[in-house]
Amino acid sequence: MKHLAQTFKALSDPTRLRIILLLQAEGELCVCDLMAVLKLPQSTVSRHLAYLKRSCWVDIRREGVWMHYTLSKESCAVCNEILLTLKQHTGNLPEAISDNNSMTSLLKNKPEGCS
Repeated sequence: MKHLAQTFKALSDPTRLRIILLLQAEGELCVCDLMAVLKLPQSTVSRHLAYLKRSCWVDIRREGVWMHYTLSKESCAVCNEILLTLKQHTGNLPEAISDNNSMTSLLKNKPEGCS
């Protein structure tokens, strides 16, 4: 029961939910990418990502000084069902559309060699 409560609590914050949706759409993202789209400082984004990591929602990969985040490959069945539901029902939300458009533009215009 505790894991289930933590799973839903992690998604109860709008910023963390936006991060999950962006990771679901793009696969792997760097903290700097999330900062740019969410228009939040590094400390805030990192705090939310740490919470998602503790809640088993995300995995981390270090590349030099850069931290890259993906949705957890070890997700439980409940998390996988939630992700499927989010994919089916959040595509028409204005915030999700705006975030996806911003991320697409950011990644398309990102300089070569920039992590």
